[in-house]
Amino acid sequence: MYNKKLVFWSACAGMLIFGIGLITLGSITPGLREKLGLDDLSAGTLFSILPFGILAGSLLFGPVVDRYGYRTLMVVSCILMAIGIEGVAFAADKGILKFWIFLIGLGGGVVNGSTNAMVADISENNKGANLSLLGVFFGIGALGMPMISGIFESRFRFDTILAAVGMLVLAAAIFFTFVHFPPAKQKKESPFSGIRGMFNDRILLIIALFLFLQSSFEGIINNWTTTYLMDQLSVQQNMALFGLSSFVAGMVIMRFLSGTILNKVPVRKILITSFIFILTGLAIIKLSGSLYPALAGLVILGAGLAGGFPIMLGFVGDRYAELSGTAFSFVLVFGLTGNMLINYGMGLISQTFGISHLITVAFAEWILMILLSVIILKNLKKHR
Repeated sequence: MYNKKLVFWSACAGMLIFGIGLITLGSITPGLREKLGLDDLSAGTLFSILPFGILAGSLLFGPVVDRYGYRTLMVVSCILMAIGIEGVAFAADKGILKFWIFLIGLGGGVVNGSTNAMVADISENNKGANLSLLGVFFGIGALGMPMISGIFESRFRFDTILAAVGMLVLAAAIFFTFVHFPPAKQKKESPFSGIRGMFNDRILLIIALFLFLQSSFEGIINNWTTTYLMDQLSVQQNMALFGLSSFVAGMVIMRFLSGTILNKVPVRKILITSFIFILTGLAIIKLSGSLYPALAGLVILGAGLAGGFPIMLGFVGDRYAELSGTAFSFVLVFGLTGNMLINYGMGLISQTFGISHLITVAFAEWILMILLSVIILKNLKKHR
């Protein structure tokens, strides 16, 4: 007994909160460093805690929502995010910051995974298209929060802005208490019992490996593009930051189109187009001699990477309709692990061989993703 439209828009609100919460931390780093006297190493160490919190939240949410439903976990996770954000805003020393940041990551990981599983549960058809629309709201949060911070930073301190964000997340928690979410799917059996079978599911493992590469591809572009533009094109830092906005904008636009105008286009055609866009974007960035062609390449690259998660999570939702939360946990953990490992590897490559090899690593991932997508589509066709 729930309203699918209300549940969908609630999931979009949750994803927006996740995007705002994550991006806010990056946007307030300069103010936080000044307030608490953090050097580059201390700031980097603090924010490296965030992915571990997200990973923990991604592990947790699936079995819990399959066994107990969404409402309680969504409310609690938003409260944890709000506490973490307020903790960072009012921190007087750096000693406890790691704990607050871990809470933000933990709550965010739960919200991210739960909203994706929720949309898959309520979508009888067009799971990929609806998941694409959901992803648009993360992008809106990611693009909008730096703009809002820029508008208000001359009037308010960074910690005041951060405290307001925490109250917004708390308001979302209150809202979720009144929403009727899809019920628990495993009221008798423990969802943990299905995890062993997932390790024996060859198709699911290949999808998880694809998301390992997809997440790490997105991660290296998010984390290393600014450095690449500054080093290779001699772009000033404030201008290089437009590269990240261009990449996210391309992803948001394509996900919106995939969820609306292109929602009837076969998945195979979307994947082929996505891989062409990725190659085109990488080639333009590599051959660019100035900022603006590189920005165009990043928009195209973002559009190419937009389909990976919605399409693959749609496959997972179809395959594990009765264990969607647990299955989403399974593959998202692979994705986050890839993000962390490949980003660390990119740091070593950059230090040893130079940041120019960002494109080399991205191209290698592109090839592997094509091979895996061919295997996935062939196997799914056999098992229909």
